[in-house]
Amino acid sequence: MKNQLRSQMLFGKKYIFLLLALSGFFLACNENMPVIDCLSCEDNGGGGGPTGPQVKNVLIEEFTGVRCIGCPAGSTEIQNLISQSNGRLVAVSIHAGFFSLPYPENDYDFRTDGGTSILNFLGQPEANPAAVVDRKQFPGEADLQFVNTSAWAGIISQQYDEMAKLSMTLENTYNENNRTLTMKVSGESQELITEEVKLTIMITESGIVDNQLTPESSPDSNPDYVHNHVLRKVITAFEGDVIASTLGEGATFEETYTFIIPNDWVVADCEVIAFTHLSESNKEVLQAVQEHLAD
Repeated sequence: MKNQLRSQMLFGKKYIFLLLALSGFFLACNENMPVIDCLSCEDNGGGGGPTGPQVKNVLIEEFTGVRCIGCPAGSTEIQNLISQSNGRLVAVSIHAGFFSLPYPENDYDFRTDGGTSILNFLGQPEANPAAVVDRKQFPGEADLQFVNTSAWAGIISQQYDEMAKLSMTLENTYNENNRTLTMKVSGESQELITEEVKLTIMITESGIVDNQLTPESSPDSNPDYVHNHVLRKVITAFEGDVIASTLGEGATFEETYTFIIPNDWVVADCEVIAFTHLSESNKEVLQAVQEHLAD
């Protein structure tokens, strides 16, 4: 339909017809996809320095485990939400808590010290799968955790309407000879931020085949399950590294980190996630960016 509209413009059709057609298009989309409304999404990209205001990317931190029978449904929901986001949904799956204890037959132990600390920092969920969206406590909610996967889409959709208070870019440089990764994060405040601002950097890996309890395999685990967005390492302190106690409008920052990638990580399947956030009782994420570890 979009191609037809563009053709009409090129051939000089009357603008009134174009406006009416577009109105009908957006109304139809709102009816068919009432939860995720990302028609105006832009991919904020990465590399280079911040160039001005950015639309808000959304961070979802999923808490999961290989012994959680309901967690594959949560992972599937995240994949669906990512496919609708035009690059604006940044996801990390954190294996922590009771259900994360690996089976004897697991090749990997997905638990990390950073992941366990983040779970304690953000609060224990009542059940798994659970997710925290932008580390924000939404009206009517008792805490940060959402255990109902059907609620994730609506909350994320709300966040897409926001502009980022702090624009960010991420540039990765990977040396394949010594497996050293250099990560440069740049940012620019788009308004006065009077609270302490922190930066957290994580590395995730997707496409890892290993055991997972599923409804189909129960009571046994499925050895062919594909794990995605698995938290591999928190590069900064788990609660983030301090950027500034306050940031004035137009203030900038640049931070650089290095890390040697372990030999058993598949570099092509790894992503670097960087996000800025507040740090006290209000832990809200200001902006999140994600880039492949190496192109």
